[in-house]
Amino acid sequence: MKKGVSAYLGEGLNRWPAIHRLDAAHLFRLAFEKGAARAHYYGVAEEGVPFLEMAEVIGHRLKVPVVSIAPEEAANHFAWFAHFAAMDVPASSQKTREPLGWKPKQYGLIADLNRDSYFKT
Repeated sequence: MKKGVSAYLGEGLNRWPAIHRLDAAHLFRLAFEKGAARAHYYGVAEEGVPFLEMAEVIGHRLKVPVVSIAPEEAANHFAWFAHFAAMDVPASSQKTREPLGWKPKQYGLIADLNRDSYFKT
């Protein structure tokens, strides 16, 4: 690993919505088959996974320290990804689930990241 650490910003409480690719594929099919014209559907299985939790799984799997970095250090550490690493973007799919009868069934992001297949060398 280039940096030697798995980092997060500040307290790492910023959240990212997540969806497994198979749940997303199922949602696309339902939107195509049952969706209303010009409707907006949100493919969100998990409303907000804390960035800290993602960094912890990555650090554990790569056997590197998990560290907090100050927001002003983000550009140096994350480069082009710094803006995204800082985002807090919880989202809901409640208005998608009800009309389409959609319910995600796959792994959550943390369980998925913690699978061996992501860290094979």
